[in-house]
Amino acid sequence: MPGRPALRRHLPDLRNLGVLLRTLLLVNLLALLTALVQEPAPVRLFETFLALAARVELPLFVIVLLYFAAAPMLVRLPWVFGVALLGSATAIVVALLFPLLAMPGDALWRWLLWALAALGATLAYFDHRERSLTPALAEARLMALTARIRPHFLFNALNGVLGTIRSDPRRAERALEELAELFRALMREQHGLVALADELVLCRRYLDIESLRLGDRLQVDWEVGDGVEEARVPPLILQPLIENAIYHGVEHVADASRIGVRIARRGAELRIEVDNPRADAGEVRVGNRIALDNIRERLQLFFDLEASLEAGPRGGRFHVVIRLPYRRSSHGPESAPAHTHR
Repeated sequence: MPGRPALRRHLPDLRNLGVLLRTLLLVNLLALLTALVQEPAPVRLFETFLALAARVELPLFVIVLLYFAAAPMLVRLPWVFGVALLGSATAIVVALLFPLLAMPGDALWRWLLWALAALGATLAYFDHRERSLTPALAEARLMALTARIRPHFLFNALNGVLGTIRSDPRRAERALEELAELFRALMREQHGLVALADELVLCRRYLDIESLRLGDRLQVDWEVGDGVEEARVPPLILQPLIENAIYHGVEHVADASRIGVRIARRGAELRIEVDNPRADAGEVRVGNRIALDNIRERLQLFFDLEASLEAGPRGGRFHVVIRLPYRRSSHGPESAPAHTHR
């Protein structure tokens, strides 16, 4: 059995809020550890830390700003070249600010050594985080896939095809082709962001299959803004919401009911809204949380603090709102979640 391919390394996304906050926190923790080594006496520890932090903060913020500005270029570079460039920029900034911030007895080589060690520790932290989160991403994808292949859906889809073979054989044949394409898409390995247009095709195939058994009871109002189909989103982010809207809403309403799907871009943000009739059964609403929690987890893995999912009843209907960064084209190596390249 062939082994798993080696995990490709990526620089952290220096424009991601979560990455920036973790970087600032990590460097300041390293400063605190340095103060502990220099001044083991608890009485003077805080004073030593403040003195060290005063010399660390300015270079740190300058370096972070430079990294932020250069992020689009850095993510396109191989990992080794990116690290070398980060190290060179760090050394240059420290050397330029040394005359301004140095205290009597300070040596430039010690500043450079500490700064490069802090850079190495930060990159090692994000590299470890990537490796530890990769199984979590795979598990989240497996959970999403398992949730999608519900026995009741496959059973109902096949029953719908059987009921249509005699009356409309072409429609039955098309439904089988759509079912095959749907499962092919669900089984496909997806490690990074995909085009929203592909997700919309997947959703329409799914709705076409469900319409075999629900008929006119299933109605969908689409509002897709201009240009949003080019956006890059996590795989299986929209189809599970529509499936839940049917499974927890439409199926429990005897009359025709509508699902609303609205996708729009608002500046640098992509907003996805799905609403459906609200079911009264408490167990149905609880079950709905499983898929929502899964989607929320994958949003966090890909976008960290920059994405959110809100869900709850509103005006007699159940609403789900997803906000995530708008990415029109590839943003560096797209095959990794937010904690690595983003």
